[in-house]
Amino acid sequence: MKKVLYRLLIVIATIFTGILLVASVTYFGDESTGPVDDFFGKVTSSIKSIENKYILKKREKSRSLSLEWFDEYRTDKNTLANTELLLLGAYDNEAKQNFEPIVALEDSLDTVFPLVKIYSAWGSKREQRFPAAEVNAISSLGSVPVITWEPWLNDFDKQVLPGIPDVEFRDSDGLLAISRGVYDSYIDRWARDAKDSGVLMFLRFAHEMNDPYRYPWGPQNNKPEEFVQAWRHVVNRFKGIGADNVIWLWSPHLAYGEFDSYYPGDEFVDWVGTGTLNYGTVAPWSQWWTFDEIFAQYYETFVEYGKPIMISEYGTLAVGGDRSKWYRESLTDFHEKFPLVKGLLFFHNSKDATTTYQVLNWSFKDDPDVSHAIRNVIGSW
Repeated sequence: MKKVLYRLLIVIATIFTGILLVASVTYFGDESTGPVDDFFGKVTSSIKSIENKYILKKREKSRSLSLEWFDEYRTDKNTLANTELLLLGAYDNEAKQNFEPIVALEDSLDTVFPLVKIYSAWGSKREQRFPAAEVNAISSLGSVPVITWEPWLNDFDKQVLPGIPDVEFRDSDGLLAISRGVYDSYIDRWARDAKDSGVLMFLRFAHEMNDPYRYPWGPQNNKPEEFVQAWRHVVNRFKGIGADNVIWLWSPHLAYGEFDSYYPGDEFVDWVGTGTLNYGTVAPWSQWWTFDEIFAQYYETFVEYGKPIMISEYGTLAVGGDRSKWYRESLTDFHEKFPLVKGLLFFHNSKDATTTYQVLNWSFKDDPDVSHAIRNVIGSW
């Protein structure tokens, strides 16, 4: 009875907040993007936090005990960087309202993830602000958030951010505009919110910046030196505000090289990383590659930067080969083969529509052969 009443109160609070938010938008108009909008955003975040804690309540105690060893790491970036362990993590596209899908994935692998990944885009919408609710929820579960922060400049409203170029011109030299301070008010607000959270987090800004096909911040619109300038500018804004709880993760695409041209410098980068995804035979441009064929040849190049390494998107599709074998072979003796890789994050996305015209499914929780293969290997570490 108590459990039913608790959930009923949460539902009532959520509905009430929704009504107030609609009323506020109707009454205040555009002013709702200011203090009123902030207030209701904080209320919504609080309710989401309560809901997260309720859903995961039964698991929290056992999960926090499993991650008790990680407490010293998740509060100190130097301790985290110097770990001798390989820290596992995951992104799950279903983990939006709460992180129950992450917990379900952990259960399928009989493990607990010290790292949990989310994506956050630039822009003027509420969901493009600093993801406080998600960051706090991940931290309350005992893990460290890894945020991929994507500078989609076309999502900004000129009324909210006066002085920005018209939409049709924003992608061209967009990184140069960032370095010149055009988006400073957005960056500064994000930095303040990150600082105020008090949570140690990774920030993977403008990833795969050397890929000329995927993202507008790539070389089709920006020179390498413009990326470096933008990266340094963003990092300096954060440091100036005192957001020292941010770990900067630089993450180029393996296939397009020119890493040194895009490297912002040792004082501006804390970790280096990349994605390692096997697309199999899903498209004419792809084929079945083993993990070693994708990543191993670049490992020594990344080692030369003298930073901890994170594989921030790790996975394979099922098209064109044996998926369970792919995971088993890539994870076997992983730490011995790649000792400076300190983070490995499963890309558990069941609805990836970012690369091909068809929606790709990277998830494996419901594939017992794959789950069994991964569980057996990591259980032997």
